[in-house]
Amino acid sequence: MDGRINLALGTGLLIFALASYLFDPLQARLLGVVAFLVVLWTNEGLPLGVVSLLPLVLFPTFGILDLAQVSPNYSKGIIFLFLGGFLLAIAMQKSGLSEVIAARLLAIFPKSIRGIIYALAITAALLSAFLSNTTVTIMLLPVALSLGGHPKVQVRYLLALAYGASIGGIFTPIGTPPNLILLGFLEEIGQTPPTFLAWMGLTLPVVGVMLLVVPWLLSLGIGDEPLPCRSDPPPLSSQQRLLAKILLALIALLLLNPLLALVGQRLDEKLLLLSFGLALFLPGIGLLTWEDTKQIPYEIIFLFGAGFSIATAFIKTGLASAIAGYLGHLGELPLFTLLFLLALFVSFSTEITSNTALTSIILPVVYEFATANGLPVDILLFTATIAASYAFMLPIATPPNAIIMGSKVIQIAQMARIGFVVNMVGVMVVSLVATTLWRFYFGG
Repeated sequence: MDGRINLALGTGLLIFALASYLFDPLQARLLGVVAFLVVLWTNEGLPLGVVSLLPLVLFPTFGILDLAQVSPNYSKGIIFLFLGGFLLAIAMQKSGLSEVIAARLLAIFPKSIRGIIYALAITAALLSAFLSNTTVTIMLLPVALSLGGHPKVQVRYLLALAYGASIGGIFTPIGTPPNLILLGFLEEIGQTPPTFLAWMGLTLPVVGVMLLVVPWLLSLGIGDEPLPCRSDPPPLSSQQRLLAKILLALIALLLLNPLLALVGQRLDEKLLLLSFGLALFLPGIGLLTWEDTKQIPYEIIFLFGAGFSIATAFIKTGLASAIAGYLGHLGELPLFTLLFLLALFVSFSTEITSNTALTSIILPVVYEFATANGLPVDILLFTATIAASYAFMLPIATPPNAIIMGSKVIQIAQMARIGFVVNMVGVMVVSLVATTLWRFYFGG
């Protein structure tokens, strides 16, 4: 058997054995199975989609949840929000609209080293709010490499690209998988998730500050020489103009939705995004064909199902409550200190494991802990979720990090050294925003 699968089995058995001293047999089995899944997600011993479907088999087999309790997690309504967003993203890639948007955004900034660092980070962030940050990083990588310059400067360009993609992913509910896990979890516990616009309002301060600070940090110590002017971006084609109009109409409806809610006519945003995605197949529009759906990352959809299943199992088996009980004394800490420690733990834990898996595990624990100690549930859940996307040190932490490492321009030691500082900046920014603005919004 593959050594990576043996490692996952060994880790699962070890965690089960250790957990048997602290938790009841059912909870210990759950921890062993989750450890097995997390290792497989991390070392890619099996394809991502295969590992993500294993809860459908393993949870019933080990008596954790029966199939009727596991399978609905793979068809939650929130998944179709993501599906609609991906159809729109595929259309942007197919028509070339994403490249035109990127070129026009890059053209706005000063033609200097610092200007290009800011341009790459902000462009990657804005595109990653609506497209897969993996796709955005792949799309912009040739642009970053073509800029040339001293190797030290090239490293900063690549880091600006990867970090910008991770920073921007939190800006919308569809920007990165942990966001969708949080929305699904809020529905699971009977809380109303924030609207698309409300989510953007909550995350804008974090994204804004990070996009001001991180490129500035990356530009330190490398000078700011002017660069040759680049050619003007190409004009929009007819297909690109049509898609741009469709996207603007969608944005307008998302912006109007809070006003419609005031008169009792709020639109379901999951249906809204899915409808706009499906409309791209209509005669007269024809921006997508059924063949294009082969590009949908179904393995990520299965990953969401696995994440929701893990969160459900943690709640239903009482494991989340049991773990929260061991953390009870932390509830006495000042809110800022607690949020800082939570963000710090999640951010650095995400460096070595899937942020989707970690979010699925941590949210039910945080929920039980906050409920038991009378703490603001929403604030803690949002802090943990955002911190899960802010891992900047290692190639395995996020897809953007792995992609730029594949360029062979940057070394792991360089990424780790700079990424540690950016991790700490991210943890501090998230904690401060959570303690002030989010606390005001949620009334915590």
